[in-house]
Amino acid sequence: MATLSVPDMHCQKCVERITKALTAAALDFSVNLDEKTVTINGNPAQVAKAVMELDDLGFSAKPLK
Repeated sequence: MATLSVPDMHCQKCVERITKALTAAALDFSVNLDEKTVTINGNPAQVAKAVMELDDLGFSAKPLK
């Protein structure tokens, strides 16, 4: 499991776009708009896939430390 910081996520529309893309990518995840995070339940390859999907949407995502 990894939690990604997604600072460019500002509204419910952002959450909907992220949810649609990550669901289509068959990832197990949760989105938290208040904290501007996406948590990926999976292995490092799945986390990398999520980062790539978010980047394709125009969202920069970095793992929280």
